[in-house]
Amino acid sequence: MDGTAAVAEWLDLLARERRASDNTIEAYRGDLGFFLGFLTRHLGEEPDRAALGALRPAELRAFLADRAREGDSNATRARRLAAIRGFLRHLARRHGGDTAALAGLRGPRAKAPVPRALTPEAAKEVARDIGLVHDPERAMHPAMQSARDVALFTLLYGCGLRIAEALALDVRDAPRPGAEGGLRVRGKGGKERLVPVLPAVRQAIAAWLAQHPDPAPDQPLFLGARGARLDPAVAQRSLRQFRRLAGLPEHATPHALRHSFATHLLGGGADLRAIQELLGHASLSTTQRYTRVDAAALLQTWRQAHPRAD
Repeated sequence: MDGTAAVAEWLDLLARERRASDNTIEAYRGDLGFFLGFLTRHLGEEPDRAALGALRPAELRAFLADRAREGDSNATRARRLAAIRGFLRHLARRHGGDTAALAGLRGPRAKAPVPRALTPEAAKEVARDIGLVHDPERAMHPAMQSARDVALFTLLYGCGLRIAEALALDVRDAPRPGAEGGLRVRGKGGKERLVPVLPAVRQAIAAWLAQHPDPAPDQPLFLGARGARLDPAVAQRSLRQFRRLAGLPEHATPHALRHSFATHLLGGGADLRAIQELLGHASLSTTQRYTRVDAAALLQTWRQAHPRAD
């Protein structure tokens, strides 16, 4: 078995048995593609399974150094090393072999980025006014596109969803006015969580469903111009156009609305564990990044207001 086939085997296992997301699979495919390309140049031929099992720590370090020269950040190299570790351990478990190359190998330390949230006013402006932007090239009626975009971005900010989670919803999942219970969301790794829904979110969804061309239960909740499930790139483009129109910062993205949801809850006194559950984070340490955002906001306020801040 050559290296390419071995990688394909592992990625298929991740998708089928571990329910890894499409984004994770594609990221790992790229990481291991770079790794096999480096080894092919280093060894003079594409490595087979035996060659992969005989790798030494020096070869892995050489790969990481090569990627650093190519401009990879610490975070990117740390992710590439995580993919390589998982792949080589899979080969050892499935086909026998040694993982000595991994012993004592320390990857680059990637500092987790501080999430960049919008101000409450800016986040509300996106949810309220995103419908003012219409792209005639998308062949969707302006009123329909407006209702859809307002519903989508109100949902992102009001419930803290990832864009992929929101676009995976079907009509049957839609929270409606007067209905009880929260919104059941399937997040990373297929993990489900229940998110409470604000009345404003229910009303925005209801306004969109009144415009929805085919609101059958099994249809996608958010549709594109051609009737298929809305592509994330289209939603991102809508927000790009709106932020230029409204003069919002460059970090005003769909994911920034999720960050804003968490940051504003924390600023309002919400418990960190509760925010973890709402966001669907597996680890509390991931959620704790938002405490750094809150502290940074307090420091900025102090610098602006304190007479001796300089």
